[in-house]
Amino acid sequence: FSVPCSAILSSYLLGERLNLLGKLGCLLSLVGSTVMVIHAPEDEEVTTLEEMTSKLKEPGFLAYAAILLALCFLLIFYLAPRYGQSNILIYLTICSVIGAFSVSSVKGLGIAIKGFFSGQPVLQHPLTWILVLTLVASITTQINYLNKSLDIFNTSLVFPIYYVLFTTIVITTSIILFKEWVTMTVVDIIGTVCGFLTIILGVFLLHAFKDMDVSLGNLPQVLQNEQPAPVTRDDKNILIEVDNSSIAPEDKPKVFMLCT
Repeated sequence: FSVPCSAILSSYLLGERLNLLGKLGCLLSLVGSTVMVIHAPEDEEVTTLEEMTSKLKEPGFLAYAAILLALCFLLIFYLAPRYGQSNILIYLTICSVIGAFSVSSVKGLGIAIKGFFSGQPVLQHPLTWILVLTLVASITTQINYLNKSLDIFNTSLVFPIYYVLFTTIVITTSIILFKEWVTMTVVDIIGTVCGFLTIILGVFLLHAFKDMDVSLGNLPQVLQNEQPAPVTRDDKNILIEVDNSSIAPEDKPKVFMLCT
């Protein structure tokens, strides 16, 4: 819901115009979100830091986290200095990969906060401070490279691409860490994927055409085909047409003057 909310608030508070395609994109985002909520899997109940620790220690998630870290180091230290200024995917992929760790840290800290208010000794648990350090480092890295991307590339391209990459990696992380899709039926899987694709389409319409002046009033004029531009012909083509007997049937002498 951050997509339509940010678009609507920016139109009222910042004076940014929201055209017809933008409103349609907001509507598609809401529809896609509703479909995803209806078919979303129920995550496995994790209520204590001990359960969260056991989840993080599973071999599948450890291998997944190692692959993400290796990819992140490759992007930061090798690809970003060479291609970051010209390829929009470099910085945004870094932000999206780091986002997997930030979301997992937020999930664990939420469990720690609930345990703190219920009287559990969460401050003595080492996982709490590991999650805090991970969250601070991941958010700092995300903000750094997202600002770099916004300084170089168009915002209308950065936001949709970042949204799609970030959401895809976060969904994959939830599948591996919390095993949310194990008990899902085929109908729920198809519904969730279709809802996510609908959100992607809505984000694309919202940001790709935000500079176009499209509304219900001028929609017929926008969709109307433009008149073909007149073809500019040089002197050679004009002389050939005039000399053509089908165009000039009168059998009269012709005089041509060539100017240099």
